[in-house]
Amino acid sequence: MVGLSTSDVHPTMGVNIFSAGVSACLADVITFPLDTAKVRLQIQGECQTSSAIRYKGVLGTISTLAKTEGLAKLYSGLPAGLQRQISSASLRIGLYDTVQEYFTDGKETPASLGSKILAGLTTGGVAVFIGQPTEVVKVRLQAQSHLHGLKPRYTGTYNAYRIIATTESFTTLWKGTSPNLLRNVIINCSELVTYDLMKETFVKNNILADDMLCHLVSALIAGFCATVLSSPADVVKTRFINSPQGYYSSVPNCAMTMLTKEGVPAFFKGFVPSFLRLASWNVIMFVCFEQLKRELMKSRRTVDGAT
Repeated sequence: MVGLSTSDVHPTMGVNIFSAGVSACLADVITFPLDTAKVRLQIQGECQTSSAIRYKGVLGTISTLAKTEGLAKLYSGLPAGLQRQISSASLRIGLYDTVQEYFTDGKETPASLGSKILAGLTTGGVAVFIGQPTEVVKVRLQAQSHLHGLKPRYTGTYNAYRIIATTESFTTLWKGTSPNLLRNVIINCSELVTYDLMKETFVKNNILADDMLCHLVSALIAGFCATVLSSPADVVKTRFINSPQGYYSSVPNCAMTMLTKEGVPAFFKGFVPSFLRLASWNVIMFVCFEQLKRELMKSRRTVDGAT
């Protein structure tokens, strides 16, 4: 996938995982306000009496949040977001090449589209089960508001983990796993496979060199494809995770309630911030990922040469 050029040494699994984790955390810090805006737009309409404020558009939502709840609110849930990237993104992206090689039986021939998709499905699924508690806490912290007499459910990240586990149940930390699993495997496949294919196409056809511009354009296209395909599952996941206990009887009930009360457009709420966030996240992550891998492998070759 996001490998080095043929003249470079293929990065090790450890280098891939470390590079993916660091790059994903950097991307999350920069794009987190867009993610918060996306969550607020996605839950809008869920409970009409919860707030008199109506959010309009990406910039409008960010501006309204900053004015009414303070700039810090845009980064509410960031610690859980970073924990998610370390526990989830580092694996789903960092293990992609290794799993892809497994499905090709270690052959030197280029991986088939089927192998790429299987690798994306596998690493995306594993990442969800490991990182789901961080997703639940992140979404709930982003969604809660102190306006209109509403008392925030949680005072911070670790307080949220504790309260959810003790007042609801420990398994609630994995609430919404099924829609998040669907969302994550869709994103992982569309994001990684599209990036992989676009980069490969650009380089093989001499449209772009295997450099930063190629990585940037490939990441933008991957971000758009991932947003379009994952939006319905993402909205259902956010609604279900944020809902009070018993509000929805199941994930299908959540989806049907949205459909009957708000119609099909409800499944694409927050699409613009989703795209802006995912596209910018992809660009930052993949560009940093590629560069960090190369620098780490250069350093390793230098050390090996010196010894």
